[in-house]
Amino acid sequence: MKNRSCRKAGMKIFSSKIFYTKPTRWTFAALAALVIAGCAWSACLHSFFKRDLSNYRSPHAIPPGGMALAETYLAVWSDAKLRQAELDKMRQNNPEWDFMSRTYFVLALANMGLRDKSRLPEVCVIIDSIIRNTLEIESEKGFQHFLLSYGHSGGWTVNPPGSIFVDGEIALMLAARRLLQEKDSYKPLLTQRVQTMISRMRRSPVLCAESYPDECWLFCNTVALASIRMADVLDGSDHADFLAAWVANAKKKLVEPKTGILISAFAVDGTPAPCGFGPEGSTIWMASHMLQLVDKDFANDQYRRARHELGRSFLGFGYSREWPAGSEGSMDVDSGPVIPVFGASLSASGLAILAAAVFDDNEYLQTLLTSLEFAGFPVRNNGKLRYQASNQVGDAVLLYAMMEGPLWDLVHSKMKK
Repeated sequence: MKNRSCRKAGMKIFSSKIFYTKPTRWTFAALAALVIAGCAWSACLHSFFKRDLSNYRSPHAIPPGGMALAETYLAVWSDAKLRQAELDKMRQNNPEWDFMSRTYFVLALANMGLRDKSRLPEVCVIIDSIIRNTLEIESEKGFQHFLLSYGHSGGWTVNPPGSIFVDGEIALMLAARRLLQEKDSYKPLLTQRVQTMISRMRRSPVLCAESYPDECWLFCNTVALASIRMADVLDGSDHADFLAAWVANAKKKLVEPKTGILISAFAVDGTPAPCGFGPEGSTIWMASHMLQLVDKDFANDQYRRARHELGRSFLGFGYSREWPAGSEGSMDVDSGPVIPVFGASLSASGLAILAAAVFDDNEYLQTLLTSLEFAGFPVRNNGKLRYQASNQVGDAVLLYAMMEGPLWDLVHSKMKK
């Protein structure tokens, strides 16, 4: 009765002369003024959060924003208790995030050391501690420790079971550390990983290995390819034919016909995943970056297509769709929540920051960083920066985006020799 009475009272109020009078030209003028003012305010909102790109990106030096973000995680990895607390928190949500945060942080630190040689001893010590801790966990608990629960079941197509997700990112960390400063004990570890990955990838008609049981992820396989190229420039091995064959196969069998973008997941035989994993923003932005070490023209093509299909901005705020328009998939742990109508994904938008940075797409990068300052809820304290809307892996991706450049340039320079 109470709710019904309230509704009746509300109806009576809105039918009274207080709220309903005959419209006049002044009424319409006032409404028009409100609409115009609202639009003008919305159009200017982004300007309050727009920052100079030099705060995040620099051709050679460490940018201020990158340094502040780095200080947060240098403190974490320099303190055993802080580090364990962070990793435990990550594992509660997703064991993959624990693992991936290590990879992105190592890549960021490697670039940081190349940008500022005075920090080389510090970053090498931390990278070594990350690699050592990762290898110890893998040895004691198995590679499945870093996988979601369904990775612990059977159903692996290639035996003995193994994950290119784990192998590829460990190889990438080892290679990055050796390129930063050679460490002899890492050479056989990297060689063994590369041999294992290539052996498993060759057992697939599309030259891709499993990340999960009979599930190949483009993200993980392109990371593996980048690490193979890095091993070649380090040790004089030559897998150019294999890398070229991978690209040729991908163009024929792994490209979605409508958009020309590589699909994100498929079976070992190349059959697209039954859950409808076509092109995804949370995959293609990173994959295109990894492909820069494999085939620059193909990488540029994939970025251009992804930018067209997924890159968006609204009133000066940039974001990335998770799927091309008309090809919507299902939200999962990789995509994160996807905003209806816009199709915006937090994960895809974060990785789009990385891709826009590495492909020098400053216009798109500026809008994405404006969104980060607006919706990322940055907290700055005592020279440290952290984004409250992010987590350790998200911040590691952002840090890598701000530091990226010297490591890939070094690999390219060695490829030409």
